[in-house]
Amino acid sequence: MRKLICFSFLFLSVYGFSQEEDLFNLLDNATEETQLLPQRMVFTQKMLWGEKGLFRVTGIAPLTMEQRQKELKLRRVMLTTHQVLGYATLAAMVAQGIIGGKLYNGDYELYELHKNMADVVNIGYFATAGLSLFTPPPLINKKIKGFSSIKAHKTLATIHFSAMVVTNIYKDKNKEVHKTAAYTAFGSYAMAVLVFKF
Repeated sequence: MRKLICFSFLFLSVYGFSQEEDLFNLLDNATEETQLLPQRMVFTQKMLWGEKGLFRVTGIAPLTMEQRQKELKLRRVMLTTHQVLGYATLAAMVAQGIIGGKLYNGDYELYELHKNMADVVNIGYFATAGLSLFTPPPLINKKIKGFSSIKAHKTLATIHFSAMVVTNIYKDKNKEVHKTAAYTAFGSYAMAVLVFKF
């Protein structure tokens, strides 16, 4: 299993690296008329990295060719870290599921471990989500028609993000809602991680 995870990470990193290299070539050969930002961006990217985003208006990251090259390098690092943390968080969710199952079956000695593992899962999960949401935008963001792994990943992300929020809200209020939301979060998260492989 460990070899499979390492191979998958290596493949995704190399594949992502080759795509980013193409974008760097586009930037290197760009003319003054080249658009530095894609027309479509996630709202968090637009809020921070858009033409009138926080980093632009404050002067932290002026919208120049040189700055966009730096942003694309940062994007690569953030998305690679997103992948690594994604796998680690999935492993933590599996462990949490095992501990939670034993707790629900009456092994109350595991309550503190379950709470501590929940903290680990939450930190890993929301850090992974943040790396995706706040990464600088790509140079080009083409709209793909039909089904694609990225569309499936984004749809599943909406489901598991909502389920994680519900899991945390109901952890001390309603055990059944908490349990159902936790399983929904795990299932949709696992599928979101695996969807890139197939």
